[in-house]
Amino acid sequence: MTILVTGGAGYIGSHMVHALVDAGEHVIVLDNLSTGFRFLIPATVPLIVGSSGDRELVAKLVRRHGVTAVIHFAASIVVPESVADPLAYYRNNTMNTCSLLGAAIGAGVKQVIFSSTAAVYGNPQTVPVREDAVTAPISPYGSSKLMSEIMLHDAGKAYGLRFVVLRYFNVAGADPKQRTGQSTPAATHLIKVACETALGRRAKIAVYGTDYPTPDGTCIRDYIHVSDLAAAHSAALRYLRQGGTSATFNCGYGRGASVLDVISSVKRVGGYDFPVEFHGRRAGDPAALMADVSRIRSTLDWHPQFEDLDTIVGHALAWEQILSRRQHGAA
Repeated sequence: MTILVTGGAGYIGSHMVHALVDAGEHVIVLDNLSTGFRFLIPATVPLIVGSSGDRELVAKLVRRHGVTAVIHFAASIVVPESVADPLAYYRNNTMNTCSLLGAAIGAGVKQVIFSSTAAVYGNPQTVPVREDAVTAPISPYGSSKLMSEIMLHDAGKAYGLRFVVLRYFNVAGADPKQRTGQSTPAATHLIKVACETALGRRAKIAVYGTDYPTPDGTCIRDYIHVSDLAAAHSAALRYLRQGGTSATFNCGYGRGASVLDVISSVKRVGGYDFPVEFHGRRAGDPAALMADVSRIRSTLDWHPQFEDLDTIVGHALAWEQILSRRQHGAA
């Protein structure tokens, strides 16, 4: 039994690949390397450079390697970019997912785990947000992911496909063994930006909005350690293998940290000080976004290990230091 991981050379996908290899699974990676890196995955794992939307390639890989399950990460993920170029997001996220599903199902795959996002909820009316909340995305990115979820539901009914949709909240941190981490240049994730600022690779960090109805006036988000997220995918795979029915789960911890909490944690854990610049609110940012995680905790065999914010930040800082050494030729 082989697992095909699309986008497996990217941030979250590479953590998944390491987790699968650690568990003794047979894995192949399909990645176009537009935002991924070969050095993030084990040297023993075959990397096929190509598009998840290449039906012929996907079908060939499934048959050649005996693929029984697909974990689909490959996607574009930058919300402002999706607003500026929506058709690119519908092409890369939605149309490529359609092609991938068609090829995989046609070649006999019956199990798919799909990387989705809390962006499908838009600005939820109730927080923490449950999986059965109204889906009302406010960006083409969120819409492109929701369309893919709809395709999975329809494919399940028509072709007997069983799937798990995992809706991520704010993913952060890095592999505790320091084998992989967030490596995309100019990434927009708050914890990565704060770590880069702490290490002097950015002159300052900007905070957008200090007048939200939250304890310190800044936005609150539900941060989940990337290794715990990979473990959620592993639990979803076990669930499907044991005959579990198709399901959707939020991936978070059910509690939040504010922007200022994150900045304070980076300063505290790293022992750094750095400039913070305050600006007005950005359009479309909800004051607080946290997951209701009762469904995933009651259904999947998932036991997060890294829920402490300082732990998440510590692993992220350690990875940024590794990247700095790589950039200077010391690693």
